[in-house]
Amino acid sequence: MPEHFLIIGGGAIGLTSAQALLQAGYKVTLVERGTTGSEASWAGGGILSPLCSWDYTEPVTRLTQRSMGMFDEAAKNLHAATGIDPEYQRSGMLLLPPFQDDRATQWCAAHQVQLQHVTLSDCVPGLQGGGLFMPDIGQVRNPRLLQALLRQVKMLGGVILEHHEVQKFEIAGCRITGLQTSQGRLSADAYIVAAGAWSQTLLGEHALNLDVRPIRGQILLFKFDTPPFRQILLQESLYLIPRTDGHVLVGSTLEDAGFDKSTTDEARTSLLQRVYALFPDWRNQPPVRHWAGLRPASPDNIPTIGRHPNLSNLYANCGHFRYGVTMSLACAELLRNEIEGHPQPVPVEEYRWRE
Repeated sequence: MPEHFLIIGGGAIGLTSAQALLQAGYKVTLVERGTTGSEASWAGGGILSPLCSWDYTEPVTRLTQRSMGMFDEAAKNLHAATGIDPEYQRSGMLLLPPFQDDRATQWCAAHQVQLQHVTLSDCVPGLQGGGLFMPDIGQVRNPRLLQALLRQVKMLGGVILEHHEVQKFEIAGCRITGLQTSQGRLSADAYIVAAGAWSQTLLGEHALNLDVRPIRGQILLFKFDTPPFRQILLQESLYLIPRTDGHVLVGSTLEDAGFDKSTTDEARTSLLQRVYALFPDWRNQPPVRHWAGLRPASPDNIPTIGRHPNLSNLYANCGHFRYGVTMSLACAELLRNEIEGHPQPVPVEEYRWRE
C-alpha cells in the first residue's frame, strides 16, 4: 500500500483528494503549475448541481447527488477547522421558462428531489409567468471554498508546491518512479493526475483513451447594495447566482477556444443582452468584472476516476467538465476507496480509465 501520494493539480479536485488521503493517514504532496485554486475551480459559479439534472446521464447525476448530500456537513467542518467560511447555502434554484416541465417533474420524482411549481412574480419581483423551484439546490463561494481547503490541507500536514510545472513522467517497467518538474525532480509512492483541462496533455502517450480538453466559459460579475434576489436563477444556459454580500455572477459561455482564457466583447454583449431581457433596469448597473476559465471537458460530462490500466501507481481524478466543485467530495471518496480496496457506495464502472 502506498504511503506517500503526489497529486498533480491544485483545484477543487486535487485539494479534496489531498484532504481525503491526509485524513486517512497518508502523506501527500500537491504540485501546481501555477497558483493553487486559481483555474477552473475559482472561475466557476459554485452551483452545487447540474444546471438541469434531467439533461444528464445517470453516471453524472449519481456523482452530483452524492456529493451535494455531503456539502452541508463538509462546509461546516471546514469553517470550524480553518476559520474560513465557504459560504455554503441552500439558496434554491428557480427555473425560468422555457423548460421541460414533464421531464423535470418525472426526474425529480424518480430521484426524490423536491420540485415546486411557482408564480415567478411571487419569488422575484418583475418576472412574469410560471416557473419551477428546486428548494434544496445549494451553492458555495468557490474562492472561499478553495482557500478553506488549502488551509486544511496544510493543517493536516500536506505539502503544497506551487509553480512546479510537471514536464515528464519517469517510468520504469509498469511504475512511475518520479516526475521532472520546472523546479526539479519529485518522487512518491503513487501519483494522482487531477490537472483539470491540462490532464490529457500532461499525460501524453500515457493518457490512453482519456479524453479531456479545455472549454472556455466566461462570467460577468455585478454588485448591488443588497442581493436583488435570493435564489439561483436559471433560464436555459443562462444562470444568475446571488451572493450574500450583493454580488451576482452571470454566466456562462461554452467555447472551444483551446487553452485561451481571454475574455471577449462578443461574450460580454451576449450575456448582457440576455440579462437585460430579464431585468431591464440592470442597464444602469454595469458589471464590475469579467473573467474566463477553462473547463476540463469530457464526453458526456463523465469524469475518469481510478487506477491507470498499465501504470500500477498512477491514478486519475479528472475530466469533470462543468461540475468539478459539485462532484469533488464524492469523487475524492471514490478515489480513496479505489486506492484502499474498499467497497464503493455507488457503481463506478463508467468512471474507469480505459485502454
